Amino acid sequence: MQQQQKSVLDKSSQILSKSEISLFRNSLKQNICVELLQDGFHRSFSEIFSLLGSDVDRRAASEPGSAVALQTPLEEQWDKLETMRLHLRRAEQAEDTGSWAAVCDQRLVLGHYFGALEDLWLGLHFYHSCADREQGGRSRPATEARAGMADIYLQLGELQRAKQQAELCLQQAEEGGWLDSDGRPLRLRALRALWRIHSRLAEEPLDHEDHEDHDEALKLLHEGHSIAVQSEDKRSESEACYQLGLTYQRAGDCDTAKQFLKSCIQMYDTLQDADGLGKSYRALVKSIERYGRHLS
Repeated sequence: MQQQQKSVLDKSSQILSKSEISLFRNSLKQNICVELLQDGFHRSFSEIFSLLGSDVDRRAASEPGSAVALQTPLEEQWDKLETMRLHLRRAEQAEDTGSWAAVCDQRLVLGHYFGALEDLWLGLHFYHSCADREQGGRSRPATEARAGMADIYLQLGELQRAKQQAELCLQQAEEGGWLDSDGRPLRLRALRALWRIHSRLAEEPLDHEDHEDHDEALKLLHEGHSIAVQSEDKRSESEACYQLGLTYQRAGDCDTAKQFLKSCIQMYDTLQDADGLGKSYRALVKSIERYGRHLS
């Protein structure tokens, strides 16, 4: 009798509930959305549902065979859906209690998580939703989100947007004295981003060989050099000197070019950067040769 009862109990313990059965029958998207609605997280459900729709639209609008068109649909990527579900739930809970910095923290985590090239559109979404909030928009995580947006926009080649976000990050970091998630001053991170942005902006006036605008490029590079010095990053400062040297060389001012190239050689030597030393010496030799031909 006891054995029969044990057998019945064993069988009953293997019977799945309706909700457990639905996990097998329904899609990943359905399971997560239904769970959010059942648990009362309506804003999280709406946001995920909207992002899933945006993913469908962006893939439909892409060229056949393109990287975007060939991506696995977001609704089929369980790890990403589950990560969004987890952190959006936490953000919504924090929002309901008025814990705005905690809301921004959860959205910052999602911005960091979606850092792969194919996910940058999601990273931007969560960074913006963190930084552009009325409540908490000047908090530490919101300031770090602006640094993240500056990096993404720079990666995408949207330089003016990158500059705008880096400048806002710098302003908020100086006001709050914030550190990023790794304990580094956000002010210095913003300055390093601004240096990279100025470096890229300076390429545009030099793109056309027939009418290179050396004055505009040099103006941007001098601004970038000043920013690099403030960033306390000798590698950025040495690269800023190198680019100024090359640009003065292209403008025909070999004497000034030599001054900047000698400065970057000293810094690359201190950094023990063999590649930096090699390219700087080659540029210096070129300037010396041009200067010599000019004198003759």
